[in-house]
Amino acid sequence: MEIFEILQSPKPCSYLEGIESKFRYFYIKQCSKEFYDLLLQRGWRRFGYYFFVPICQGCEECISIRQDCENFVFSKSQQRILKNPLKLKITRPKVSLEHLELYEKYHRIMQGKKGWQYQKSTLEIYYETFVQGYQDFGYEFDYYYEEKLVGVALVDILDNAISAVYCYYDHDFKKFSIGSYSILKQIAFAKEYNIKYLYPGYWIKDHHSMGYKEKFKPFEVLQNRPNLNEDSIWIKE
Repeated sequence: MEIFEILQSPKPCSYLEGIESKFRYFYIKQCSKEFYDLLLQRGWRRFGYYFFVPICQGCEECISIRQDCENFVFSKSQQRILKNPLKLKITRPKVSLEHLELYEKYHRIMQGKKGWQYQKSTLEIYYETFVQGYQDFGYEFDYYYEEKLVGVALVDILDNAISAVYCYYDHDFKKFSIGSYSILKQIAFAKEYNIKYLYPGYWIKDHHSMGYKEKFKPFEVLQNRPNLNEDSIWIKE
């Protein structure tokens, strides 16, 4: 397994005004499940062949969190969401015009709704970001209403963890709370297959784009920024 390390130059943060972000990257073409799990425990994420972790100077607002799926108890409102009439189909990651159109529609709406930066994507860019590099752990949760694709969640499934890579959906079906439904379905999947943790990505407290993760408490919070040879410290929030 070859690892190429890349240190990104500081650039304006995508989430917080007046802050510069900086990331450390590993480029790994044949990442093992064991090494990936080690990275997850230390706050790393993945897109394509790139694994990354923030190393911003003077800012620690992006917090790594994880749900203990084994002990997670669904609230009554979460149970209602799980009863949505959506159908789940699990496949390997793929790209199609249907995927790209839904992805583009989602981001155009989020640009107007939450001020996200929007750049038009292509089949090639989508492939490099979400399909390439899935190895033996990458999967796709497709959500259908009747015969229509209304949501896609890219997930990495390891022996003891699920990493929620990305999710996008059709806002025309917002009555189904597809974003919340997706996280809850991943927790339910983990419970069914005795997978201990769900890593839903970084959390910025009270942030208009990241604060929604507070709805899925309790979760554990990474307390340190450990190197690969150091132990990670997780505390229940």
